[in-house]
Amino acid sequence: MIRLGAGRPDRVVAVGAHCDDIAIGAGGTLLTLCQARPGVRVDALVLSGGGSEREQEERAALAAFCPGADLRLTVHKLPDGRLPAYWEEAKAAVEELRERTDPDLVLAPRTDDAHQDHRGLAKLMPTAFRDHLVLGYEIVKWDGDLGRPTAYQPLSDEVAERKVRLLQEHYPSQRNRPWYDREAFLGLARIRGIECHARYAEAFAVTKLTLDLGE
Repeated sequence: MIRLGAGRPDRVVAVGAHCDDIAIGAGGTLLTLCQARPGVRVDALVLSGGGSEREQEERAALAAFCPGADLRLTVHKLPDGRLPAYWEEAKAAVEELRERTDPDLVLAPRTDDAHQDHRGLAKLMPTAFRDHLVLGYEIVKWDGDLGRPTAYQPLSDEVAERKVRLLQEHYPSQRNRPWYDREAFLGLARIRGIECHARYAEAFAVTKLTLDLGE
């Protein structure tokens, strides 16, 4: 297993189609990063849920998932499940995000995610963030779209447990969903941990990666 770092990320972008996407897909990675890099800037963008209870949940959750970070969160009001019909609005939101930050790392949905909102947002990212490391996070769902990841962030036992606890604490609107439980989140993290010789991990898809091995 080859371990390559992303340098010293001082600026991170995290995007989600819905409130809770970022936390589910990359919450452990954000916890790990923010604990290691106090004061890191995190620009977060969510396309739906603005002005609702979901936005309130998201703001409290991401504050907890990004302890000590310079967190800047924007939540838009695009209709859930309708991103393809609001393509121009979504594209404008991503381009506006790009104008205000030049991140070292981007956390986004995977381009082969089965949910049309996740997939649509993922396809927008390379048009705005052309020269950035983009890690595509995964979200377990009914569609059964989990694939073979290409990048892993190991999680300590403490971080993995904290991620699950924060998900349960900050998103009460999702607790009735059959897949939204401790077993699902820790189970996937355990499988990804096995794949990278760790106890727990979050996994990501990388569609393009430029190496600089001469420095």
